[in-house]
Amino acid sequence: QVQLVESGGGLVQPGGSLRLSCAASTSAVNNIFMGWYRQAPGKQRELVASISSIGSTNYADSVKGRFTISRDKSTNTVYLQMNSLKPEDTAVYYCNADQGSAYYPFSWGQGTQVTVSS
Repeated sequence: QVQLVESGGGLVQPGGSLRLSCAASTSAVNNIFMGWYRQAPGKQRELVASISSIGSTNYADSVKGRFTISRDKSTNTVYLQMNSLKPEDTAVYYCNADQGSAYYPFSWGQGTQVTVSS
């Protein structure tokens, strides 16, 4: 059973930056297409970024050019660097296997709240 723990969220002003971390309980995730998702109040969860086992990345149009996903296989961690944050980025952010992966979904973690507000 893979456990995922997200961290790094917080309150930030528009235009600010945050770096989210997703620590996995097993190195097995290093060979899996992983993604960052977000869910805003009253909206469905959406995939915003994903990364393959060899580092290929994909982004939702809404975050392209502002967010960067990366991974550190030595620590079984997936990161999401978020720059130029906007109020519409406010959501709870989760990591999990990419929704196209046969492993999707692992058990969802608690997520980390990101609030962009002045």
